[in-house]
Amino acid sequence: MKDYKAQLEKLRTDAAECALIRDLASDKAKRELFDRLANHLTVLAEQVELAMLERDKGAGT
Repeated sequence: MKDYKAQLEKLRTDAAECALIRDLASDKAKRELFDRLANHLTVLAEQVELAMLERDKGAGT
C-alpha cells in the first residue's frame, strides 16, 4: 500500500509542476503541451487512487 501512496503523491506533484510550468510559459505550444501533461498525470493519479480504494474494498470482504 505504501507503493500506491508514494506513486499517487508523485503523480500529484508532477501534475502540479506541469500546471505551474504551463501557467508560466509564454510559448503557446509549450503551454498546450504542459496542459496536456498536467491533465494526463491528474487522470493517472485518479486511477491509482481508485485502484487503492478497490484494493481496500477487496481486502475488507
